[in-house]
Amino acid sequence: NIGIIKISRFGEDTTQLVQQAATDFKAKNVKGVVLDMRGNPGGLLDASVGVSSVWLPKGKMILEEKRDGKVVNSFSAKGNPTLEGMPTVVLIDEGSASASEITAGALRDNGVATIIGQKSYGKGSVQEVRALDDGGVLKVTVARWFTPNGRNIDKEGIEPDQKVELTEADVTAGKDPQKQSAVDKLR
Repeated sequence: NIGIIKISRFGEDTTQLVQQAATDFKAKNVKGVVLDMRGNPGGLLDASVGVSSVWLPKGKMILEEKRDGKVVNSFSAKGNPTLEGMPTVVLIDEGSASASEITAGALRDNGVATIIGQKSYGKGSVQEVRALDDGGVLKVTVARWFTPNGRNIDKEGIEPDQKVELTEADVTAGKDPQKQSAVDKLR
């Protein structure tokens, strides 16, 4: 009775696919959900907001974008929280970055999920590409992302609530102690 959603990247169809899975889980009376974002390098910010909205009621804070210490943009849940109140564990690792860190941070800071795994990558910046006169380009960081509780994602990453390693020996033996810990927590 535990549903597992694996998101490998945040693309244009991610929110719709997660919403479909959530609806399916509800129909099957799933009692808990594992949201696996290990190795997810990120993707579209809108998809991260959409996925977070599957758990969070409309208006709940997902992310703040700050420049020079001032909030320049904030993102809130859009509504339709199909999995609101559903016990949830998020799996992350050092390959989880950007949009996956936003989602993990939003769900934990809003008290709807526990995070298991390893510290995430720490990619929480907004960058602009500027053309140079000589034909080159310059990528400039113009803002940073913060979780609802004000945690800076950039270079900090997201620390799991429960640290669980996944070794090469585990992989070779076909074991996944991180996923097993998530399932055990939900039981």
